[in-house]
Amino acid sequence: MANIIPMRGPAARAVRDGRAPDSGSALAFATVHGHRRAYRMTGKGPAVLLIHGIGATSAHWEDCIETLARRHTVIAPDLLGHGDSAKPRADYSVAAYANGLRDLLGVLGVERVTLVGHSFGGGVAMQFAYQFPERVDRLVLIATGGVGRQVTPVLRAATLPGAGLALGLLKVPGARWQITAFIRALQLLDTGLGLDAVDLVDVVDALPDQNSRNAFTRTLRAVVDWRGQVVTMLDRCYLARGVPTLLVWGDRDSVLPIAHAHTAHRAMPGSRLEIFRGAGHFPHHADPARFIRVLEEFIATTTPSDWSAEQWRELLRAGRPEERYALAADREYREASERSAT
Repeated sequence: MANIIPMRGPAARAVRDGRAPDSGSALAFATVHGHRRAYRMTGKGPAVLLIHGIGATSAHWEDCIETLARRHTVIAPDLLGHGDSAKPRADYSVAAYANGLRDLLGVLGVERVTLVGHSFGGGVAMQFAYQFPERVDRLVLIATGGVGRQVTPVLRAATLPGAGLALGLLKVPGARWQITAFIRALQLLDTGLGLDAVDLVDVVDALPDQNSRNAFTRTLRAVVDWRGQVVTMLDRCYLARGVPTLLVWGDRDSVLPIAHAHTAHRAMPGSRLEIFRGAGHFPHHADPARFIRVLEEFIATTTPSDWSAEQWRELLRAGRPEERYALAADREYREASERSAT
């Protein structure tokens, strides 16, 4: 059973006054399968669903929502276990997130969307496109997970026993100045991680209590272990043939390396690849104006996917002719990373 809970605060006042809600602050709430789901929804036109990464919230997209809403209906949820959404002891797998988004869209009366996913959210977007291809217009993946085993050691360490306790220690009084000093050191050293340090600290700030940290840990462990990523889309990405796909990556990404962008581009027939020079894991934050321009151009110059069950069957039966190239690239990069680690 699902029902919409009326918007509160500034959002409710804006609606009563006949104005569009403030995209930067308005949260609405829906109950889906007994759990509260927070989301932002504004604008008018073809729907765009913005899916944030692990530990983030819908506020992650605040630089984009207002501009995109001029031509599109923009939906930006707090994923289950994140932000103002419920944080139950539940299934936090990529497939479960895709199911949850499908059901939220059903509550909102939205049939088809252009999916835009960042990092873990990119993995959720790909899973959504795989499970519900008839509901996808386009696919936009920003520094997406699920393309190779490599991932920053910081996230691998966060899957280890005791990681939740360590995250809690980052919230104790006095820890903030140490974090700030660490960020400044990374920035002075001009490291890739330094480019993303502020955004990564925002993730920590979005985990204010034990329930939030538990949900974060469960979500992370569903896709990463101490050896790296455990979920891949490479075995099924050929099914994206016919779905307009845009890949966006920063060439100094220290979380998910730029080599993954080329692997995904090679493995997804007809995809476009846009590289942001000098950007890290958050290219849409590094240059939001360029990102919006690229995204809107992509939407304007592509035709929504026209999915059919017969085409799907043909793709499954034929398999992927590009498979040897994509998997070989992933293997080569993995072997190179293992050599450098030793």
